Amino acid sequence: MNNFVFENATRFYFGTDGISHVATELMAAKAKKVMVTFGGASAKRTGIFDQVAAQVEAAGAELVEFGGIMANPTIAKVMEGAELARAKDVDYVLAVGGGSVMDASKYIAVGAVDALPEDEFWAKYYERFEPITCTPLPLGIVVTATGTGSEGNGGGVITNEKTKVKTGADRPAANARFAILDPTLTYTVPQSQKASGAYDTLNHMMEEYFSRPVGDVLADDLLEASMHSVVRNLPKALADSQDYQAHANLAWASSLAENRILKCGKQTCFQLHMIEHQVGAFTDCVHGLGLAAIATTYYRHIFEANDDALFQFVRFATNVWDVDEEGLTDREIALAGIDALQEWTEQVGAFRTLTELGVTEDMLDAIADSVVCLPSGLKVLDRDEVRAILAESM
Repeated sequence: MNNFVFENATRFYFGTDGISHVATELMAAKAKKVMVTFGGASAKRTGIFDQVAAQVEAAGAELVEFGGIMANPTIAKVMEGAELARAKDVDYVLAVGGGSVMDASKYIAVGAVDALPEDEFWAKYYERFEPITCTPLPLGIVVTATGTGSEGNGGGVITNEKTKVKTGADRPAANARFAILDPTLTYTVPQSQKASGAYDTLNHMMEEYFSRPVGDVLADDLLEASMHSVVRNLPKALADSQDYQAHANLAWASSLAENRILKCGKQTCFQLHMIEHQVGAFTDCVHGLGLAAIATTYYRHIFEANDDALFQFVRFATNVWDVDEEGLTDREIALAGIDALQEWTEQVGAFRTLTELGVTEDMLDAIADSVVCLPSGLKVLDRDEVRAILAESM
């Protein structure tokens, strides 16, 4: 395994009735004015917002609403929230939602203290990727849609609409103080969003898995078991919106994929995310569906780049997808695993072409030009191969 430093300061409350812990956390922090952040109308329609508001009231704190956080949050929206937090003297941020709300809320909490103009804030945290130099407002999270795992890290993927760049970085200082993971809160998530979220979880694991070192690495054993769990449980959750065990498994898999535990000892290479982020920056498409549109094309480009890549894709096929190796070459086994991934993606309703997601031929050059090609992958891409992957995913 590679050397690593593991750090995670977030307290996880997993299970039913998790929202009941919110008041305790707020009182312990002596919160007086709490900004509750959320996305669209679903938080209020499902009654989750009212439950959270009751907890804020029980803690003796005043509630400040900040809604309308979009699926691909923008730097402008982050700055709007940060400005409101300062104007209202907010001393705690409480995010209620899925990954987009969580991501934006982390950097609202940072921006409320590090009061830079928008362009300077973007340059500091999203161009130069500097560490956080302030103590952000404390943050709590109530998860209502799983997939990103953002509740367990300091990452915040944000889009700059002016420059058409979508990016993020994981900074431990931005971690939430606590996260509520009640699987029953995810029951009402629409089927397409549930499939997209679980695909994002699976993809996080795959991008950690398809990186060096390979061989007898504990992280790979944990990743294989976790990937297998997602593959088993998403169809169950789609078939029965009240299946607690399936939703619970998906919820914890989502957190494990991105709370840094499964990454320990692995180099990790999120090249597929780098490609999809730029697709999202140009189209505002749903993140998980964007990943699903590109993944198997990308994997066909890298699976036999070298011995390490072929070894890992053979292992993926046999240990995650139960491909029968008998009579097959390593190349055929690896391709059978990629085919199994594609078939499952279609079965759960996560697959779309890039054309269906709004990409047009005249966008391909600009998207390819804007993608960061990471030096850490099992195969290092260049701009032309990125464009070829995009074109083949149309």
